[in-house]
Amino acid sequence: MGSAYTPGLKVSPFITIQKTRRLPLKGQVLVAPGDHVEPSTPVARTELPGNAQMVRAAQMLGIEPREIWRALLKQAGDSVQKGELLAETRSFFGLFRATVTAPISGTIESVSDTTGNITIREAPIPVEVPAYVEGTIVEVLPGEGVVVEARGAFIQGIFGVGGEREGKLRVVVSGPDQPLDEAQVPAECAGEILIGGSLVTGAALRAAAKAGAAGIVAGGIIDQELMEFLGHDIGVAITGHENIHLTLMVTEGFGEIRMAERTFELLRSLDGRRASINGATQIRAGVIRPEIIVPRTQEAQAGMTTAEDESALEIGTRIRVIREPYFGRLGRVATLPPEPQQIPTGASVRVLGADLDGGEHVVIPRANVEIIVE
Repeated sequence: MGSAYTPGLKVSPFITIQKTRRLPLKGQVLVAPGDHVEPSTPVARTELPGNAQMVRAAQMLGIEPREIWRALLKQAGDSVQKGELLAETRSFFGLFRATVTAPISGTIESVSDTTGNITIREAPIPVEVPAYVEGTIVEVLPGEGVVVEARGAFIQGIFGVGGEREGKLRVVVSGPDQPLDEAQVPAECAGEILIGGSLVTGAALRAAAKAGAAGIVAGGIIDQELMEFLGHDIGVAITGHENIHLTLMVTEGFGEIRMAERTFELLRSLDGRRASINGATQIRAGVIRPEIIVPRTQEAQAGMTTAEDESALEIGTRIRVIREPYFGRLGRVATLPPEPQQIPTGASVRVLGADLDGGEHVVIPRANVEIIVE
């Protein structure tokens, strides 16, 4: 059998999406099933333990650890402010005085007469998990979080950086083949997600970040310009935690690559709508794709098609490579050998021959490609 089923990036004008929003540790759920939530609505809350700092009190006072108790002015469980007196000793009829003060504000967690140390823990760090998307709470995970169901347009990219953000979509190019350069970045675009075409330049990223844009979507980007914007190399682990002021989603790959017509036209039809964007990406086991979700009412479903089902690989099928060394390259299926073949790693897998854009012919595992619906 010459065909195999390979999932592609989802680009749908209307789909039902469920997002699990979970706390990093047990806490309190703030909503109930059936509640309507906005992207910024807190759905769960907890507190992370503050940092602890150890004070070598006995050593600083010049006493034995077992003598720490007679020097204490504060006890375990007491709250203290930075600079507040914790312990003191006096000698030579009170002429000489040694003191220990709190290096941080917090609560005394413990006092050890074995080491003579005092441990102070800073105040707990409050953590709230927002809904991220506009939708309805369909399930509560007691003490952990919720499942939010959203209905609307859903677009996946091939690579992204930056975390979860919300903003208004704004198309700033005339077509899917037009690059997004610094000149196309509006002076007033705070809180907006800018939609480009074939490429976003490093200068455009910097200008958009300076102007307060929430995100950028484009077909491609030059990897060196992205690294210069980030200030570091692109690792192989999951992205999405970068310390940057906007979220980037690339829909096609690295380099100047025309955005798929279907993707661009959908984004153009959503111009001016509020959207949620997340650049988190993982291309190894447990694939995570960057995404944009645009809520739409049930009535908006009329005349729309839902996300396409997985399609069969055939000769001529348009594909994108999702693994190195051809990551992000586009092409078409040229051959589908029926028998497994050995690849450089030594594994025996089913492969395909592909004619990549640019004229190069390669043989790669079928699991390393995804179908592009034209």
